[in-house]
Amino acid sequence: MGIDYETVKTNMPVQVPMVGTLNIEYLELDADHALLRMPDQPEYHNHIGGIHAGAMFTLAETASGAIVLAEFGDKFDTVVPLAVSATIRYLKLAMGPLTAEAVMDTTVDEVLAVMESGTRPEFNVDVAIRDESGTMTGAMTIVWTLKRLKK
Repeated sequence: MGIDYETVKTNMPVQVPMVGTLNIEYLELDADHALLRMPDQPEYHNHIGGIHAGAMFTLAETASGAIVLAEFGDKFDTVVPLAVSATIRYLKLAMGPLTAEAVMDTTVDEVLAVMESGTRPEFNVDVAIRDESGTMTGAMTIVWTLKRLKK
């Protein structure tokens, strides 16, 4: 485990102001997944009354960042996590509050082993975006890397 999960939940809205702007809540965070919730907020609706694509993207990317921070946070004196790319699919009109559940496609040990071999690791975090009924309204994959800090 990188850092205390409660620390991530408390500090992320402060360290990343956009998280606080969208009122994103941390429901669950552990070694296996991050589950975040964004309430329905009319100021983040689109032209047809659903949740704006940008708000959905931010919710999903925030969930992915939460698990990366939680799992690698104790390494931030030597590395910085960076999102390399993101692919999102909007599957259904998103209405009402949404959740985003993020899972890594590899283990922390595997990522660190790649780093120790001298290669910059890249790994995926997959995120499912769901409405209150549990219907998947979007899916996102974020490719992350850990970049060594210059000494």
